Order: sequence, then C-alpha cells, then structure tokens
Amino acid sequence: MPGTVTMPETGTAPDTDNATKDALVPLFHVVLLDDDDHTYDYVVEMMMKLFLKSESEAFQHAVEVDSAGRTIVITCEQPHAEFARDQIHGYGVDWRMPKCKGSMSAVIEPASPSA
Repeated sequence: MPGTVTMPETGTAPDTDNATKDALVPLFHVVLLDDDDHTYDYVVEMMMKLFLKSESEAFQHAVEVDSAGRTIVITCEQPHAEFARDQIHGYGVDWRMPKCKGSMSAVIEPASPSA
C-alpha cells in the first residue's frame, strides 16, 4: 500500500530477564524500636525530616512505636534500608529528655520470609 511503512522484524524477543530480576529484588523493613529516652516530639520531628512523613503520619509512627514497641518506617531494597537505619542511628539526642544519651535504635528485617 502506498504511504504505509512496515517496520522490519528484528527476530528478538523483548528483554524480560531484567523485569524478572527487578521483581525478585528482596525488600527490607526499617524498624524503629521503642525506648523511654525519646519523646513523641522527637519521633515526629525525625520522621518528618528523615523520611518526609507528614505530621500526621509521623505522629502515627510515634504512637505505634510507643504502644507496640516498634514501627516499620519504610520498606525498600537493602542498601537503602541500611542507609535509613544509619540515618536513625545518627539523628542524635533528644534535647527534651535530660537522661537521653543518644539516638533511637532501628533494625532492618526481610520484608518477606523468602528474602
């Protein structure tokens, strides 16, 4: 047909290996652990500054870490999770609590049993 352009076939299948690899990358939770040396205000401030949480989201994390002893702050790939954990560890003391000696604690855990 005049005016019709036909693209030649390349004979190769789409690259599905990369999509499969991306789907199989294990994810990790960054878990903030409770203690009695930090205030709700400290947790809210930290969540907002480090993880760009809204004030409402940050407050919910403060409530959860206080009541359940832990809260999942973020779920991501391992290098990012390690960085997030280290950011929590480096956040510093809660100046509102005279007995506070340092930052809060956090751990990373596989997001699923197969990770």
